[in-house]
Amino acid sequence: MFSSPSVQWLFLTRLPKFGRARRRAMLATIPDLTDLLIKNSATLRAHGLHAEAVAAILAWQHRDEANTSVSAVRQILLDCARHGIDIVSWQSSNYPEALRHIHDAPLVLFARGDVRLLSYEQIGIIGSRNATPAGLDHARRFAAELSNRNLLVTSGLALGVDGAAHAGALDAGYATIAVIGCGLDRIYPNQHRRLGERVIDNGLMVSEYPPGTPARAAHFPQRNRIISGLSRGVLVVEAGLKSGSLITARMALEQGREVFAIPGSIHSPVARGCHHLIKQGARLVDTVDDILEELGASWSLPAGCGAPDLTAAKPPGSRLAAASPVDALDSREIAVFEALGYDPQSTDALCSATGLPADQLVQSLMLLELEGLVSSAPGGFQKIA
Repeated sequence: MFSSPSVQWLFLTRLPKFGRARRRAMLATIPDLTDLLIKNSATLRAHGLHAEAVAAILAWQHRDEANTSVSAVRQILLDCARHGIDIVSWQSSNYPEALRHIHDAPLVLFARGDVRLLSYEQIGIIGSRNATPAGLDHARRFAAELSNRNLLVTSGLALGVDGAAHAGALDAGYATIAVIGCGLDRIYPNQHRRLGERVIDNGLMVSEYPPGTPARAAHFPQRNRIISGLSRGVLVVEAGLKSGSLITARMALEQGREVFAIPGSIHSPVARGCHHLIKQGARLVDTVDDILEELGASWSLPAGCGAPDLTAAKPPGSRLAAASPVDALDSREIAVFEALGYDPQSTDALCSATGLPADQLVQSLMLLELEGLVSSAPGGFQKIA
């Protein structure tokens, strides 16, 4: 544990009185912060470290696991091993170069899935949690086509546009990256548990928070800077004027990323945020080619051209041989699932579409709900993205 570079970086994130601002300031003068772990107490104090941080580093040097910070690292490592979580540290070859250069880049990322995907060119797709059916359809279609054009879709696994973007890429046979605001041992929101498992199996889930960390409101703006930091540009599908998506778009601009927005009806509350961004200079988008044109002519290559070999990783430009989550269902449940859409449908409509009597339909819907594939909603039942 004590000799591993990744664990050393992890320990630095656990140091008391050594927060983000202090770490960022020290990185400007000490590119390899793990050098601090071999300094004596006088040198550490000369660097301006708080007495509690100095005491923790001395405990690390003496391998004293009774120290709170040292024992916390040991527990995180045990939890990561239990849940199949990788640690990608600042100096790891898998640490994404695009993210390294943003303000307040995380020293450590926790990852479940194929960490090699971090190195691929990415496009963030974000938007309202209360998206319209048209907005959800836009998110799915753009995600599928952008994936097909060799851009890896990255989003935040939230309800609405985020989930639809991940599902659009996966359903088209491509990898996707989800950045979440809690530990990777729990998938939030719970409605996207099945979708999150698909992301892990066929792509990558990332967090800067260690296992056991619950989802908190303050975590999501921090998560958003990672989504934009990983991406060459951010596409806002639908957003209200007070949407968190506008915060992410602002972060993207501050990070030097491109911002794209899909316009909507002037009467729609979830279109006003997009219209505001367009007025502020975001690129108005109605086709994928608009995005590729802005990012550069090199992105106008035909699908598959220049994509890495599938044997080297799971690239965005190559289809994945992933099993559908409905493959293990019985034929009756498959028929019900296929009859459902992403908008609520009544049991009467589903009975007509499937030819099933009401009692059998309800049984199938209950099984699908237990599997995390459908949810009840006002007006009936619908697929979970």
